[in-house]
Amino acid sequence: MFNLRFDLRTPPFTEVTHGDQYRAMLEMVKWADTRGFAGAITSEHHGTEDGFMSAPLAISAAILGSTDNLMCTLSALLVPYHDPLRLAEDIATIDLMAPGRLIIIAGLGYREFEFEMFGKDRTRRGRDTEEAIRVMQQAWTGEPFEYQGRTVWVTPKPVTQPHPLVMVGGSVPASAKRAARLRLPYMPPIGDQDLVDLYYAEASEIGFEGAFAMAPDGPGLVLVTEDPEALWAKIGPNMLYDAQAYASWQYPDQRSGWHVEADDVAGLKASGQFEVLTPGECVELVRTKGAATLHPLCGGIDPAIGWETLELVVDKVMPALAEGT
Repeated sequence: MFNLRFDLRTPPFTEVTHGDQYRAMLEMVKWADTRGFAGAITSEHHGTEDGFMSAPLAISAAILGSTDNLMCTLSALLVPYHDPLRLAEDIATIDLMAPGRLIIIAGLGYREFEFEMFGKDRTRRGRDTEEAIRVMQQAWTGEPFEYQGRTVWVTPKPVTQPHPLVMVGGSVPASAKRAARLRLPYMPPIGDQDLVDLYYAEASEIGFEGAFAMAPDGPGLVLVTEDPEALWAKIGPNMLYDAQAYASWQYPDQRSGWHVEADDVAGLKASGQFEVLTPGECVELVRTKGAATLHPLCGGIDPAIGWETLELVVDKVMPALAEGT
């Protein structure tokens, strides 16, 4: 299985513009839609010098509106920054246009600047997220209900019932318990079996029989080329920028498989999170892990590099997997 991930950030030293990236992303998902790719992954951050994707629901709607087959996973939607009624309306609208093809990973957010930007209390993020999810679940019934002392009504309701797929994110025990309490699937951003076990234990305790958890396994980025060393020499600064910018946002209570502490490109290559592979190496990765996350525009690289990855996957990797060679 192959997914395409986008965050559409452009480092200050790159010549690629945000307009270039957004247009390339839409062309890539249209192309991938009929070539056996499983889905696209979007994300959310605000107020960054590199313009990290800040309107993920709009972008997810554009991806789904441009395709007929791809799933789109928003990983993660930072729920506390948003009005839950507007989230319910927007998600329902996307589901009406692309029934069942949008997956939401509900995240809490963590960057202090973002909470200040939206006038939100970071210390309440867990409670605010849980309340917002409950409000959305009720809103998606299509019936009027009382919210903050007033009657509200979200229409039209989504096609997918009882509601579009929402999974709970988070990398601490409280997130695992929250997912079970909300009777929703759990998707931590790190491969921590203790979190998964805690989620299932909590679900069993409350009688939630539909519990399901999925933790990441494998590199967060895969690019495919015939000459990995030559490509690393070309894109190393972009990849290092991406890793270091993300690492600079992290707090002691925030864990993510994408978090890499690297002082140079050699350290980044050794992390196992950023993998530049030959087609044959990509075949072995997918056979071992079952999937690969392609990041064809990561770090503001030239879209031509991303296209090389996508075309090699279709022309060489997929056929080898299909033939078992």
